[in-house]
Amino acid sequence: MATTDRQATTLALAHALSAAERGLAVIPLSRTKLPALRSPHRDDPDPVPCHGECGRPGHGVHDASTDPARIRRLFAAAPTATGYGIACGRPPHHLIGVDLDTKNGTDAPAALRELAVRHLFTIPVTVVVVTPSGGRHLWLSGPPDVVVPNSASRLAPGIDIRGAGGYLVGPGSRTDHGTYTTAPGTAHLSPAACPPALLRLLLPPPRAHPPAPPPAGGHGRGLVQFVLAAHEGRRNTCLFWAACRAYEDGIGPALVEPLVDAARTTGLSEREARATIASAARMTGHHP
Repeated sequence: MATTDRQATTLALAHALSAAERGLAVIPLSRTKLPALRSPHRDDPDPVPCHGECGRPGHGVHDASTDPARIRRLFAAAPTATGYGIACGRPPHHLIGVDLDTKNGTDAPAALRELAVRHLFTIPVTVVVVTPSGGRHLWLSGPPDVVVPNSASRLAPGIDIRGAGGYLVGPGSRTDHGTYTTAPGTAHLSPAACPPALLRLLLPPPRAHPPAPPPAGGHGRGLVQFVLAAHEGRRNTCLFWAACRAYEDGIGPALVEPLVDAARTTGLSEREARATIASAARMTGHHP
């Protein structure tokens, strides 16, 4: 059994290094699909939040790397690892994982097809990973200036989203339930761009705000207020959402400067704000 486990770890490392060559940041996983390294702060009497600033491994997805030497060190510190996780939301792919479950009578692939018909997008040809239970992971690429959050069954039952701060189990990983494999004909592909209509569904819904009476001719005042109310960590996402709505409503060009001013008030730089608004314009079929 020990020899088999060592072989599984060696194979997982090989797959992880191959994924890193494609620009995918990876971490070692255990047979339970959890990070294989325990937190170095588990015995701290008064632990403080740490995302790896301490320099020690064991911070989950925050350990993820594309550096072969670092990956080898992580696996050397995790001799029982039998798989690897791929961090989502990292450059260059800004990976978004669409996890389609088929357990307990759930038909998530059919639900995704229904969403595609209802919201007028096409599910692109992309990397597909088959899970031991028969589910599917679709790999999609997101824009660099948009933070897609993780979610579970928010779009539809059985559809989970892996975004920033999440990870996907990489193909070749062995778990207690079986091995993850790449679907035939998709291993050579790069993650396809996430359709704009689907991307908008993945973004968090706007928080409810008390309606503010718009000034005379002040279309878009509510969108500006929405950006002004954005908390740190969601500023780009909120700005992108508001800009998409503005372009869809035909007031995008007129609202560029107010949105830039609002974004700068929240702490974004003018360059970041204009890049995000330009991305929203492209996503909605307009020229920035």
